Amino acid sequence: MGRDVAQGAFSREDRVRYRQKVRRCLDVFALMLDDFGFDADRPMTGLEIELNLIDSTAEPAMRNEEILAHIADPLFQTELGQFNLELNALPRLIEGTGFADYEHDLRGSLARADERAAKSDAKILLVGILPTLTEQHLIADNLSTNERYRALNDQIVGARGEDIELDIRGVERLRTHTDSIAPEAACTSLQFHLQVAPDSFADYWNASQAIAAVQVAVGANSPYLYGRQLWAETRIALFEQATDTRPDELKAQGVRPRVWFGERWITSIFDLFEENVRYFPPLLPICEDEDPVEVLHAGGVPRLGELRLHNGTVYRWNRPVYDIMDGRPHLRVENRVLPAGPTVVDMLANAAFYFGLVRALAEADRPIWSQLTFSSAEENFHAAARRGMGAVLHWPRLGDVPVTELVLDHLLPKAAAGLDGFGVAPAQRDRLLGVIEQRCRTGRNGAAWQTEAVWAAERHRGMDRDAALHHMAQRYAELQRSNEPVHTWPVD
Repeated sequence: MGRDVAQGAFSREDRVRYRQKVRRCLDVFALMLDDFGFDADRPMTGLEIELNLIDSTAEPAMRNEEILAHIADPLFQTELGQFNLELNALPRLIEGTGFADYEHDLRGSLARADERAAKSDAKILLVGILPTLTEQHLIADNLSTNERYRALNDQIVGARGEDIELDIRGVERLRTHTDSIAPEAACTSLQFHLQVAPDSFADYWNASQAIAAVQVAVGANSPYLYGRQLWAETRIALFEQATDTRPDELKAQGVRPRVWFGERWITSIFDLFEENVRYFPPLLPICEDEDPVEVLHAGGVPRLGELRLHNGTVYRWNRPVYDIMDGRPHLRVENRVLPAGPTVVDMLANAAFYFGLVRALAEADRPIWSQLTFSSAEENFHAAARRGMGAVLHWPRLGDVPVTELVLDHLLPKAAAGLDGFGVAPAQRDRLLGVIEQRCRTGRNGAAWQTEAVWAAERHRGMDRDAALHHMAQRYAELQRSNEPVHTWPVD
């Protein structure tokens, strides 16, 4: 939901008008899918990285507005919490040396931002959940000042009508309540965008859903929240609960949550937009002046602003995106399952694994989604978030298999073939997929390193949990800047 909001209270008339506009946009979108020319000749990719700001003691630094002014770069934007920023990499092709170009640009942007954040006694940390966050940090007063976040908070809390309960049972248990969506700000993600043609969108979305569990298992980097060790990727459970608009009664009735894995394989991108309109009431009923029917009949490209805004308030782990670039409409899969960090090379390894594997499975003669039930894909997803590298997943023809074995013996060769299909330079392919391979062989991703480092600080240095988390976060920040992949990091 990356647009500004000029109003925070909405009337009944606003909601009625908005609902009518959304449905009108949906009708126009259906017509466009039938006979419109979407840009899909050479599939572009994109990356978004959500960042944490910390001070010299590894406490969250609530200074994003001040730091953005120092950075003065349109690629950086605010995010939900005052200790968050977002970096949007310039879209590009990954053929040839595209990944090397991503790495050069991301490292340069982050280094410049870090240098300028230092003017505000802060630095950047790439991690799924900042391990030093406490309940006192995640309050409404620490939301970013942009009005869209305040409006979103008011609408979600208002729709629920009561405090939001957080109840996450992992290695330890966290149970608490919050009167705002501020805990969502703890969830800092890495998002991949892949441009696809309308007739192949369903294949790419289905494949993305099927491999979401594998991505989370090998990329988990969020084991701590409020001082407790929870899931390997606690971000999944936290995001699902912190933005839940449903009181218990609606949950019992089977009303769908706004953070949603989904419930079925699809045959068209239209299925997803239509589900969004059918199942989810509007949170931000803001109408634009455009009449999409008139624009379409005049030979123009409709913005479909209301449909896009509504789509941005339904938090699918793989989100459909309609957008316009240089006057041409296009469709993207937005893959949202992964946490940020630990390093740029780790994130690009995750990207190479996703882009390569999703292409290989989407273009396979026998689709994975014809062999794997959707419920199994969802169960895999949550099992992977809980256990990370230790997860056991259900996979066609293999039954229940450790995720490391699944990746090493079956999925890495497919990912390599998919990257070849994109024309990725072999040296880039082998370097980045080699990082995934070594994570699986060592059993160490970001979550594993964090828990090992905290255990070592508690046992060997005699620290209590809070001191161990601060020590670990400071060591993490140092190692992150080396750009050496996390499986090589020393624990002590």
